[in-house]
Amino acid sequence: MISAILVAGVLALAFGVVLGYAAVRFKVEGNPVVDKIDAMLPQTQCGQCGFPGCRPYAEAIAKGEAEINLCPPGGESGMLSLAQLLDKSPVPFDETLVNLKEDAVALIDEQSCIGCTLCIQACPVDAILGTSKQMHTVIASECTGCELCLPPCPVDCIQMIPVKKDLRTWKWPYPIVAQPMLQETLPPKAKAA
Repeated sequence: MISAILVAGVLALAFGVVLGYAAVRFKVEGNPVVDKIDAMLPQTQCGQCGFPGCRPYAEAIAKGEAEINLCPPGGESGMLSLAQLLDKSPVPFDETLVNLKEDAVALIDEQSCIGCTLCIQACPVDAILGTSKQMHTVIASECTGCELCLPPCPVDCIQMIPVKKDLRTWKWPYPIVAQPMLQETLPPKAKAA
């Protein structure tokens, strides 16, 4: 009995050493700039920027392959935050590059829905509920308005409803961190110190 416990302990120790070595040896290093850019993006995974999600867009920005003004959900405040992080000049939204549109939420006509689940598979944020051959519905508070559910619907039972701006739906814009501007506002003695 004691020998079985000792063997199990030795095996557990050996596996622990092997796993510890593997964690150090095969550690995947992330790019901290990409991580910071990705943290500033709204994480809607909508693809409106031309990339399949926020992380690929952040990687393209870090490599210099994409502009910082391609994210409609992030808006102008998101673009300004990215400009400040990357020490770039702000770039105005080009309407030919980005389709700026008002906030909207998907609405499924439940009488017309055939339960094909294609919209569920297309939704990047799991805002659509339903099962095969049953009606589907949208969780409005989760919907980002990305419109990715529209093309796969074979019966066109999904429409985008504009979100009215009122006290219940209005949100504060994301804050813009103004660290470089802090240096400009300090008195001359504080700058020298």
